[in-house]
Amino acid sequence: MFERFSREAGKKQYLIPYFIAAHPGCEDDDMVNLAQWLKRNEFKVDQVQTFYPSPMSLATAMYHSDKNPLKKITYKSEKLYTPKTDDQRKIQKALLRYHDPVNWPLLRQKLPEMGFAHLVGDGKNSLVPAEEENTKKVLSRSKGGAKRTKRNASSASKRSTDLAVNGKKTKSQKFNKPKRKQQRSLKPK
Repeated sequence: MFERFSREAGKKQYLIPYFIAAHPGCEDDDMVNLAQWLKRNEFKVDQVQTFYPSPMSLATAMYHSDKNPLKKITYKSEKLYTPKTDDQRKIQKALLRYHDPVNWPLLRQKLPEMGFAHLVGDGKNSLVPAEEENTKKVLSRSKGGAKRTKRNASSASKRSTDLAVNGKKTKSQKFNKPKRKQQRSLKPK
């Protein structure tokens, strides 16, 4: 439907999937199943965020209480799995970005520990290639891209780097308070 209306409007538009990893209640098995679905359907997602608790949301209540607020909560309520440690959160994000060679070493280590050793290898259904040599080749090819990214760093970070190296502030770095406009008196003259 989206493609049809985009074509009718004469526009080239794209849908970009956005995923959240390490959401309260999402277990590692769920993420493995999602990663397999993504691969089977030839999705390579880049828009992946690790869940961050924000105020006034049910997900944050789930994160802090380890309970599902959509069910009746008592002291006997079933505990909800919530990935909170850095390792738990990293593995879930890495599973969604299974296609990124940067994640391959972590996935090679963790998938067998999780009982999914069959997903590491060169088979059609594998998420990660077995050999480290493949990773080294792909990473060495992508290092040029990393250098380009560093070169495009924001001017603010460049200025702070210059400040750290030279120890002097440039004119643009000096903090100037904005001048206050003179307030008009409400009293008649």
